[in-house]
Amino acid sequence: MSSPIYSAIKQISDEKGIPMEAVIETIESALAAAYRKDFGNRLQNIKVEFDAKTGGIKVFDVKEVVENPPEEELIEEISEEEVKETTKEIAAPAEGEEKEEIKRFNPKTQIGIDEAKKIKKGIKIGEELVMDLEVPGEFGRMAAQTAKQVITQKLREVERQTVFDEFKSKENTIITGTVQRREGKIVLVDLGRTTAVMLPDGQIQSERYFPGSRFKFYVSSVAMTTKGPEILISRAHPEIVKKMFEIEIPEVDNGSIEIKAIAREAGSRTKIAVASKDENIDPIGSCVGQRGTRIQTIISELGGEKIDIIEWDEDIKKFISNALSPAKIISVEINEANKTAVVMVKSDQLSLAIGRGGQNVRLAAKLTGFKLDIAEAKEDGTVEKIESEGGLKPEENKTPAEVLEKESVEQPAKAEDKKEKKEVKKKKKTTKSKSKK
Repeated sequence: MSSPIYSAIKQISDEKGIPMEAVIETIESALAAAYRKDFGNRLQNIKVEFDAKTGGIKVFDVKEVVENPPEEELIEEISEEEVKETTKEIAAPAEGEEKEEIKRFNPKTQIGIDEAKKIKKGIKIGEELVMDLEVPGEFGRMAAQTAKQVITQKLREVERQTVFDEFKSKENTIITGTVQRREGKIVLVDLGRTTAVMLPDGQIQSERYFPGSRFKFYVSSVAMTTKGPEILISRAHPEIVKKMFEIEIPEVDNGSIEIKAIAREAGSRTKIAVASKDENIDPIGSCVGQRGTRIQTIISELGGEKIDIIEWDEDIKKFISNALSPAKIISVEINEANKTAVVMVKSDQLSLAIGRGGQNVRLAAKLTGFKLDIAEAKEDGTVEKIESEGGLKPEENKTPAEVLEKESVEQPAKAEDKKEKKEVKKKKKTTKSKSKK
């Protein structure tokens, strides 16, 4: 049958999620501080052994055996700063020489060989001399308060370190969490043992993070701060798509299919380039799954975000053609030096190649690493080039020529409408002023 103190230690260990050994070490540190407060002195290096099952303690003064120190260092009065650690002095170096460390004798942690042999015969330099100390009586109120503070502080430090170590190993992986609350633009997520932070750039604008909602998150970074572990998570990071492919698609997880590149506009659309290392495995078919079951699971986890799976090809021309799907490409002319490419498409494929708001060609450019210019091959044999980046953003199912024509017709009409509206407003004002009179 375990003692009450042992049960209490076990309960603390289970609640905080820290090893029992760490809790016992914390108690030993606290008891050492309490003994030093009531019964010890500054020149003692107090160590305590605590038996959790019986509640008994043993107190020791532990010192390292060193060579006999010079007589001038054997001083009776020594400051608190000097006894904490072995004092190090830096000798002033001559020009061109490195700094040399000189260690001074520390009577708190060290003892001369001659003095040590008086206590224990046969002891050698470098060994530890452990001397038993007695506890004269019960600890006083101040010592007990000191012990309590030490235990609280040490347990907090151990808990923080344990949480940090746990989540540091989960960095660059996916975890599931529950939205706790929102503080301004920041979303706080409960991960069970700690709370993670999702900054605005890690959020998907189209998603609503209500308290209690559960999501999968990408752990982008884990760092230790003065306030404890800081865990940054994201829903918008491109790597979350890659990790979900590894989870849902066994061929990606075992390396049969390799993810070559990802281009993502979080919450809207993602293009992902895949390649198979096995000739017998279809990379796109394996990622889509039977009746689209695999890819639909990933899409659902990402809140309905569209995912285009592109077959990667060593031939950059073919890769660019694949990246611009679902548009059908006539030809691709590339300039390796400038990392640019001119892509020729028919008129009926122009809007597909560019995409709504230029999204399709923008993602294809990110995926391939080339700046893509879309060129329209007209029926009369002429070619009209349209810049993909910073160029036209055609309306859905309308060619750039139609958009330009519409804008040129509408602009004068809009200007006339504005003039008419201004005149109407003036007339209304004059009539109101007359009626008041």
